[in-house]
Amino acid sequence: MVATRAGRQHSPRKLKFNEKLTGKGLSTDALLKKLKNLHTELAELDQELVDVNSLSVARKELINTSILLHKDRGVKAYAACCLSDILRLYAPDAPYTHTELRDIFQFFIKQLTSGLQSADCAYYNEYFHLLDTLSTVQSVVLVCDLPQADALMLEIFRAFFGIVRRDLPKKIEIFMTDILVTLIEESQSFPSEVLESIMAQFMDKNTRMDQPAYRLAVDVCNKTAGRLQRHICQYFSDIIISNSEQEELQEVRSAHDLIKKLNHSCPTVLHNVIPQLEEELKVELVPLRVMATQVLGEMFADVNGVDLVKKYPSTWQIWLSRKNDRTPAVRLALVEVTKGLISKPPEIHKAIEEALQAKLLDPDEKVRAAVCKVYSLLDYETVVHHVSEELLRSLAGRGADKKHSVRSEALHSLGRLYGLAYPEIENNDPRAMSHFSWIPQEILHLLKLGVEVRTLAEKVLVEHILPLPSPPTQSLSKNIEIDESAWVDRLLTTMRYLDESAVSGLLAVSGLKIVHPSLYDKYVQNCIEYNGGVIDANRDAIITKLNTTIQRIARQSHDPQKVSEDLHTFAKLNERRLYKLLSTCMDPQVDLKALIKATNEFLKRLGEHSSAIVSTMAYILRRTSLRIVNQSSVPPLIRRIQKARRDDEDEDMDGSCDLRHAQTVLTYMSKHCPAVYKPHVAELTKAIADEKNSRLVEVCLQALAAIAMWDAKLAPSDKRTTERLMRFVRQSNHRQAKFAARLLACSKNATELCGEVVDSITNDMTQADADQLLAHIAVLAEFASSAPDAFEQQSDVNTAFLLKEVLMVPISLESNREEEEDEWVSDENMTPQLRSKLLSIKIYRNRCLAHASSESALDIATPVLKMLITLLEHEGSFQDDTQDDPRVKSRLRLAAATALLQLASVPAYASAIVPNFVLLALVVQDSCFKVRLAFVQKVVSALQTQKVPYRYNVLPFLTALDPDPEVIKTARAYVTFAIRTLPTAVRLEHFELMFIRLLHLLAHHPDFATTHEALIDIARYIELYLELVSSRDNVSLLYFLAMKAKTVRDADSTAHSENLYVVSELAQGLIKARAHAQSWNLDSYPGKLKLPSDILRPLPNAEVANKIVKTSYLPVETTTWLVDRAQKNVTKARATAVERKPAPKRKAEPKANGHSKSAHPFSDLVHCRRR
Repeated sequence: MVATRAGRQHSPRKLKFNEKLTGKGLSTDALLKKLKNLHTELAELDQELVDVNSLSVARKELINTSILLHKDRGVKAYAACCLSDILRLYAPDAPYTHTELRDIFQFFIKQLTSGLQSADCAYYNEYFHLLDTLSTVQSVVLVCDLPQADALMLEIFRAFFGIVRRDLPKKIEIFMTDILVTLIEESQSFPSEVLESIMAQFMDKNTRMDQPAYRLAVDVCNKTAGRLQRHICQYFSDIIISNSEQEELQEVRSAHDLIKKLNHSCPTVLHNVIPQLEEELKVELVPLRVMATQVLGEMFADVNGVDLVKKYPSTWQIWLSRKNDRTPAVRLALVEVTKGLISKPPEIHKAIEEALQAKLLDPDEKVRAAVCKVYSLLDYETVVHHVSEELLRSLAGRGADKKHSVRSEALHSLGRLYGLAYPEIENNDPRAMSHFSWIPQEILHLLKLGVEVRTLAEKVLVEHILPLPSPPTQSLSKNIEIDESAWVDRLLTTMRYLDESAVSGLLAVSGLKIVHPSLYDKYVQNCIEYNGGVIDANRDAIITKLNTTIQRIARQSHDPQKVSEDLHTFAKLNERRLYKLLSTCMDPQVDLKALIKATNEFLKRLGEHSSAIVSTMAYILRRTSLRIVNQSSVPPLIRRIQKARRDDEDEDMDGSCDLRHAQTVLTYMSKHCPAVYKPHVAELTKAIADEKNSRLVEVCLQALAAIAMWDAKLAPSDKRTTERLMRFVRQSNHRQAKFAARLLACSKNATELCGEVVDSITNDMTQADADQLLAHIAVLAEFASSAPDAFEQQSDVNTAFLLKEVLMVPISLESNREEEEDEWVSDENMTPQLRSKLLSIKIYRNRCLAHASSESALDIATPVLKMLITLLEHEGSFQDDTQDDPRVKSRLRLAAATALLQLASVPAYASAIVPNFVLLALVVQDSCFKVRLAFVQKVVSALQTQKVPYRYNVLPFLTALDPDPEVIKTARAYVTFAIRTLPTAVRLEHFELMFIRLLHLLAHHPDFATTHEALIDIARYIELYLELVSSRDNVSLLYFLAMKAKTVRDADSTAHSENLYVVSELAQGLIKARAHAQSWNLDSYPGKLKLPSDILRPLPNAEVANKIVKTSYLPVETTTWLVDRAQKNVTKARATAVERKPAPKRKAEPKANGHSKSAHPFSDLVHCRRR
């Protein structure tokens, strides 16, 4: 106990109180009065200046059972105060036996427990005095010397933790803290039960510092940390040792949770526990290693984490090393707790960033997904200040991960981060632009990687990158206000940071290209007819139509089975309001406000009826509704162009970029979805009057022409507009002239007006300068297609002029080293003369298409086809010995090939092109990258819309050796999507049976040779086909077709027949190798097939057929190579292919510094046909 000191006194004071506290006949009031007097006097006595002998009578009477067990609470409260003062005055000795002291302290505890309920309770001052005395004098230390000290300590601790919860003044809590601290510091032994009572205060999941019991425990632990460290370490050791063999490990998990809480509030008590956790990181028991990793990670992330890292550097390093733990669960645990460490000081967050960067490539998909998810949980400030751009770009790379969960988390994180950063990007914050502006571009680049990735990318785009505006309230009333300009500004701001490919991808997913009525419109109509299954007539036909439509939609989706089931469920709901809302969302003429309202109501109602299908129908909404741009975008986009500076004035970079992209979006609308312009015809007509703004006039003319072609009734017909159009078609701006001509062809007096223009142009062309001539040719190209009768008035004169004075006149371009190396001239660098040549080819093509159904179609087309074939034969020239600019020749080759491809959409013309099919197909392998890419894109587009015969499906496989990944990715994406979505019968006809045509094409390849090296390259084409088309179900058919190639002869020549037999044997060997690698059974094909008679002929007799079958046409070296491949995995075997000679001519896409990529490995063979 502590002996208190007071001021100096000359003699000890004696207790004056001499009344009896016990005895018969003493009333409660009298006793209470006496105790009050005694308490008052005792409280005034000083410990150092008191005659303790004078206290003996009162000391003895106060512990009489008649007082300690008295029924009156006041008597006991005052008695407790008096006893506490007695102990104070006798300090440091106690005037009682051990038994009496035990009874006294138990008496104290009972009084406080039962009486101290609140600050307003009876006798509060007496209880306050009792605690004050025990705290100040520390008389409670006497408990430590008692025989039953442990039990009494436990009783005190439990009582105090219970009492402190009663909303008492802070001073009471301080007294209790001092008392408990004294007991811990002075006790000779520390009972485990007492420690458990302290730890119990940390067990509640919702503990906070505003909870008194928790606060008391924290204060006690912090003040006695030195004494508690060893005991707490032993406490946790006992729990872990006793429970580590159990499967559940619940007690161990609870102990680790307790460690986290102790670390947060009183970390110093864990001095001996941290090394113990460090050892847990090394144990064999995986659950314990996982728990230790989680706990230490959260401790390092806590407010005291930095100090923890500094105090225990070895623990930190060993914890970091768990990123390479052999067990994925441990690595996952480490990743999941790194969120709080990213914003720590550099020495910590750099180590964490390195770890997360490495774990993005972890072999376990759950770990990779967890890393991606971490960044979706961060706020903007944390990412912009503590996460490097390099790591964010690595995160974007996981968008192409093989596993769906990883892709989903990566793209969601990127989208969310961009959404958080967009306000700062809009404000041109340099750090935000550097860190986040590139995200949309990376997401859009993923669209080509397959339908699953595309679906995720589309979801992120419409939910995070370019979301629909949120109305100020959740009300569905008609009075909601939507800021359409801000919505459009976000689109243009995002497009500033997109490259050409990403812009194309964005527009492709905008929904503008959907042709209405679409497959989805048909589905809604089928649902209405289905009527929830209640059908009065044509039941089977209606059900069949619904099932067919659902199958077609499902085959295009990322999860065909679920989408099919959910679409059937939606049809069975038979909710007409949902059908109406879905139709509204899909309507190309819906405005932004109506779209938001319909979308919100649709999803809300659908959730009430069937929440399980909401995700699928949300996917349908994303694919079919105009959520990125729609008719509400038109006025803001036009205003953006109207407000732009005039052509001769400089724009700031962002303004110029926004202007260009506004024009791009409007142009795309005009090409693919003119219906969006219907409400804006008057505004567009008014805009073309601003002739000083050439961009505005061009865009609005194109839009008016598009809407007029969509619905001729909407074409403006007033006299002033007609006069303005007649002026535009005669001016030298070829873009304005082109669209004015197109609009003029849709006007009321089209025949008369167009004829007048044609006559005028015919008379003026011979004297026109280059720009004026280009504009005239652009007008003629439009009239050849949309006003053929007017064009035919002067067709002989004009076509002859174009051939002699335009197409056959050589031209020269300005020197440009980069373009000369690439054999290409960009659009912006094309001269009017070159544009005139390209438009001239377009005129011939348009004229042929315009007369495709007439009797004179072939008469008109034959010379045109001959001209186009000549351009391909002479590599873009009309004569073999001309020295034309290679850049011009590349442009003309592409124009000729594209024209032939478009003419092939007409059956009569397609037949005429067949003899030169190989020549046309080989444009896929042109020496110029731009020609190859553009032509492959044209081919893919024509095949997707089924505009050309399906024999053209062999062309994508000729990209197998292309040196640039973009070309082959385009081809692969088309084939993969088609194989996935086409019905079985269509897939058989369009791809599987086309195998024989691919073999025939390879046999006719001008670079075909029977040398081993050449055949290895030929094998690459076949391997690409097998990779994309072959399956367990069709491998027997493909092998059968390969064998059948040796039972026929080529329709052209014997030499080509032998080439075909070589390719046949090569294909058979490759199919065997693939079947072996995939463990497919190569059974005999049971069916009968008729081979295409236009390219193959039957053999003359059985003797010749038998001889061919028995003859081996492959070189021995190639046969050996095939045998080796049949014994190895096909994928691994590709890496052992024979080294090829470098190719000197074919060029890939130019790099940023102007140098080309590595040459095509097959280009030396490809160019044999052009020597």
